[in-house]
Amino acid sequence: MKVSTGWLADYTSIEGVTAEKLAEKITAAGIEIDGVERRNKGISGIVTGYVKSKEKHPDADKLNVCIVDAGQGEDLQIVCGAKNVAAGQTVPVALVGAKLPGLDIKKAKLRGVLSQGMICSAKELGLNDKLLPKEQQEGILVLPEGTEIGQDISKLLGLDDEILEFDLTPNRSDCLSMIGAAYEVSAILGRDIKLPDPASEMIEISGAAAQSISVKIENEKHCSHYAVRYISGVKPAASPLWIQNRLMAAGIRPINNIVDITNYVMLEYGQPLHAFDADKIEGGELGVRLAHEGEVLTTLDGQERKLEPHMLVIADGAKAVALAGVMGGQDTEVTAETVNLVLESAKFDGGTVRKTSRQLGLRSEASLRFEKEVDPNAVIPALNRAAVLIARYAGGSVHEGIVQAGTVAGEEKVLTLSLEKLNRYLGTDLSLLEVKTLFGRLHFKCGDTAQGLIEVQVPTRRGDISYDVDLIEEIARLYGYDNIPTTLIEGVTTPGALTHKQSLRRELRRLLSHGGYQEVMGYSFIQPKQSKMFPELSEGSQAVKLAMPMSEERSVLRTSLLPQLLDIASYNTNRRQSDLALFEIGNVFFTDEEQLTRQPRELPVLGLLLSGSLTVKQWNVSAQPVDFFDLKGALESVFAYLGLTDRIIYEGDSPEGYHPGRSASVYLVGDEGRVKIGTMGQLHPELQRELDLVDTYVAEILLQPLYDNTQSRLQYNELPRFPGMERDIAVVVDSTVPAGDLLASIRANGGTLLQSVQVFDVYTGGKLESGKKSIAISLLYRHGEHTLTDEEVGEVHDKLLSVLQQTFGAELRK
Repeated sequence: MKVSTGWLADYTSIEGVTAEKLAEKITAAGIEIDGVERRNKGISGIVTGYVKSKEKHPDADKLNVCIVDAGQGEDLQIVCGAKNVAAGQTVPVALVGAKLPGLDIKKAKLRGVLSQGMICSAKELGLNDKLLPKEQQEGILVLPEGTEIGQDISKLLGLDDEILEFDLTPNRSDCLSMIGAAYEVSAILGRDIKLPDPASEMIEISGAAAQSISVKIENEKHCSHYAVRYISGVKPAASPLWIQNRLMAAGIRPINNIVDITNYVMLEYGQPLHAFDADKIEGGELGVRLAHEGEVLTTLDGQERKLEPHMLVIADGAKAVALAGVMGGQDTEVTAETVNLVLESAKFDGGTVRKTSRQLGLRSEASLRFEKEVDPNAVIPALNRAAVLIARYAGGSVHEGIVQAGTVAGEEKVLTLSLEKLNRYLGTDLSLLEVKTLFGRLHFKCGDTAQGLIEVQVPTRRGDISYDVDLIEEIARLYGYDNIPTTLIEGVTTPGALTHKQSLRRELRRLLSHGGYQEVMGYSFIQPKQSKMFPELSEGSQAVKLAMPMSEERSVLRTSLLPQLLDIASYNTNRRQSDLALFEIGNVFFTDEEQLTRQPRELPVLGLLLSGSLTVKQWNVSAQPVDFFDLKGALESVFAYLGLTDRIIYEGDSPEGYHPGRSASVYLVGDEGRVKIGTMGQLHPELQRELDLVDTYVAEILLQPLYDNTQSRLQYNELPRFPGMERDIAVVVDSTVPAGDLLASIRANGGTLLQSVQVFDVYTGGKLESGKKSIAISLLYRHGEHTLTDEEVGEVHDKLLSVLQQTFGAELRK
């Protein structure tokens, strides 16, 4: 909102306060001022002049020699090249010695003819010519007839004005008007406010307005108040210069006196208005209704708009004539031939206007204000103010009475504020009298209701105030935030730190990133069919459907990280990036309800994806494709870092979406037994072909069990002081026996001497029987207090061989 200080001074005194100082005070009180703009861009020595005659330059076809009376005691001869210069015009004249932006005026000879100044265009005066009426945008600036000769152009065009740029938050829509800004400034400066009183200036003629126009509201939910006045005998023409100056200072282009006055009053009161050509309204009636299916309206900008049934329109007896609160229609616009007017003022529902404006991509100064809700008690005063100005400056006659429908006035809120609560919240010691004085500056009526309680009547213009804490904020900003005493924080303070879960997540990201994996972030919203691709984690639950999805492609919350990882892999593969090592740490969501009545379950999950080659092809190294064990190695590094290696079991499985022979389920052994925490393996070949991927391996691990079973601090073991003793064994077992089961059995029965165990070879075929395999296992024994003897190791080793034989039917391979 651009606020002219010159216009502001009509309502409250700002004498003795510079624009910069005023901007500081307003910003300190809670409304940020983005900047102060001076309309004078550096001009001086420019006066009004009268062109007495114009003759062609004797030696230049495009130049004219003008004799100009600039009120200097003698006429000036000025050479001018503007096409629109003519005798009888009043124009801005730059005298010799005048300054324009980037130009100093001197006596000069143009093609041998003396020129004693310069006739100026709007652009040369530093005005934004795009804000001028169209006929003034080319050539010199022609001033209204009767303009006094010799006066300073800066005062005439309002160039001595300064503009404050209010950067308003959505709740302060009251300052989208000059009167609202005046209330704010008067409260900050503690000065009186003087407002227009259009009712006392109104002169009505006989002949009730209701005889010429009638109004109705179809549904007061969309429009609570609709009022019109009937004005006859208007004469559309250019507005007075002072109105044009104020509109241009606010960034609005003047059009004619009728339209300009409606815009002027909108800026003054914050209440948008619209003027209809009364003779173009069919049936003599206006109604506020929702648009009909397929209805079309051509708006003032010449665009044909196809309307939808949720859009609010103003309609006459036959058709829609305006988009309510957004823009008028071309069929009933005010033109130079307009004689009779219907002037509209209304309180439209902000949500309805916003939806229409956004859908049509049509934002206007009117819709901006209606969207943020206008003051319901400004509807009639703004209507009367515009009628008075139209009668005064457009020659109209205002007919008797206001024709209206709906609720005539809005109710003011009455809030009770505790003085004790106010001082406790602010840390102040304000007295009852001081608080009442501050409310008086805000023009809030207040009185005592009980000891220490104040009853405050909030004007309808301040729709942002609903609770007593809002009143406390008003007192704080007027009292001055800088005046509120500083209070040291009391109580126990604790240093900031990451939670156990946050710390582990950060460590996992670091570990995987250092291991060559790249972190990705997929959408939390996926397609419904993707929610069924990997159902292992859902435990029979279903996906959470979005109430208002962006599209069908993003209509449910994800139940697995893998669909998004696969989408990212496909995206990269299609762009020749097929060697991928990706991970994501995120949440998945489940519900057991068809219609949500409680919060869905939300589980943290780690997802991994490997595809392409592990090593890049070089002259001396061939490319090595990733396989199942590369993925398993990544998981084992995670579990080892968390200290869970001995508690993890991999069991061959065929989860849905995975390759039936190259996949496994992952289990964690805890105090409550074995718990499934995820799946891993190669994608199913059909899914790989569908996604056009090479062999791709994925894993998905629930993180909550890892959080619950991992120590918050890493524990380090002391370096061994005594040597260990290695023993290798090769046992022959059925090919169906998992190597992991052998290792688990060895760890469970190895006692304290067994330090580590691992498989280093698996052999099938050859001299082995069909259905058998040989597994070679390396075992490391160590004692923390002495060097082991062969007898000690042999006793444990023989025990382990016996356990393997009894449990798995293992035979020692010779």
